[in-house]
Amino acid sequence: MSIPYGKQYIDEKDIDEVAKVLREDFLTTGPKVDEFEKKFAKYVGAKYAVAVSNGTTALHVACMAADLKKDEELITSPMTFAASASCALYCGAKPIFVDITKQGLINPEKIEEKINNKTKIIIPVHYSGLTCDLEKIKNIADKHKLVIIEDACHALGAKFKEEKIGSCKNSDMCVFSFHPVKHITTGEGGMITTNSEELYKKMVMLRNHGMTKNPKELTRNDGPWYYEISKLGNNYRLTDIQCALGISQLNKLDKFVKRRREIADLYNKAFSQDNNVEIISEEKNQFNSYHLYVIKLKNSDIRKKLYEVLKEKGIICQVHYIPVYWHPLYVKMGYKKNLCHESELFYSRILSIPIYPALKESEQEFVIKSIKDFFRK
Repeated sequence: MSIPYGKQYIDEKDIDEVAKVLREDFLTTGPKVDEFEKKFAKYVGAKYAVAVSNGTTALHVACMAADLKKDEELITSPMTFAASASCALYCGAKPIFVDITKQGLINPEKIEEKINNKTKIIIPVHYSGLTCDLEKIKNIADKHKLVIIEDACHALGAKFKEEKIGSCKNSDMCVFSFHPVKHITTGEGGMITTNSEELYKKMVMLRNHGMTKNPKELTRNDGPWYYEISKLGNNYRLTDIQCALGISQLNKLDKFVKRRREIADLYNKAFSQDNNVEIISEEKNQFNSYHLYVIKLKNSDIRKKLYEVLKEKGIICQVHYIPVYWHPLYVKMGYKKNLCHESELFYSRILSIPIYPALKESEQEFVIKSIKDFFRK
């Protein structure tokens, strides 16, 4: 038996929807892409959605749409996957890291001290399914005329106050990932939402080589076949095959989130009075969609042993994340340890334990028992 920290849920309906596309004329850049985008935008409450090849390319396209340039700066959290910062490097810009709260979220109180005349973008990361304080961050961004790109790769189905993440009520753009361990999957895939028609049009071009056939945007027109590349874009398209799977998965999203929250409730009850484990609770204005269930060990010295003992039992945990600036790529660029004290302390104590819709009650009970047994010895 192997119990991973995360896993996709695929049923026969998903398979049937993919099979239908394989029998149709379009495998890519066809009607399923447009359908997925429209349904996704409606679900989160945004005007526009742009499907792309993965969450990393979603971040890159959003930064390009915001005209992030060489030597400008992008503020984000170090407690995230590398892509939240790498998207700055792709544009020749510099990532600036702001420390986190006890929940693992970027600390709004520390953002302003990192802003200067080079700052262009803030990327708040909704860590594990918990939502950042978007209103505070928006007030800071508005004051300094900065762009907000939410990294919601962990937070599909989450809410800040009563607003679904992705509505862009408090941001310019919001990005999602559809990797297999996320809330819904397209195998690999991503989405960007926005309420700006201008940003939407730019992102549609940028995901397709910067190409346009719109007569209003052409410098000349040699005929109905004619197109021009006016911006440097990439092939970041998502296929109709993947979008068919995405549509089918989106129809189950509310059930997926409900199940994740049920699993989280059982963990909360199991560990809330445990002297060895600290849980990360929702606070006011947060609705956690639980991409991850992260426990904080009160003694960081035993994490490796706990990880190894659980692995021997077939329970495959993970650590989310190593502070981004610890990676050799960033060390070579001059970033040093002790840059963000709370992030480094947080990293030393955390462990992500299994949570996904198909997790059986008996499997969860085994996970809980295994962790409690470890501390009894």
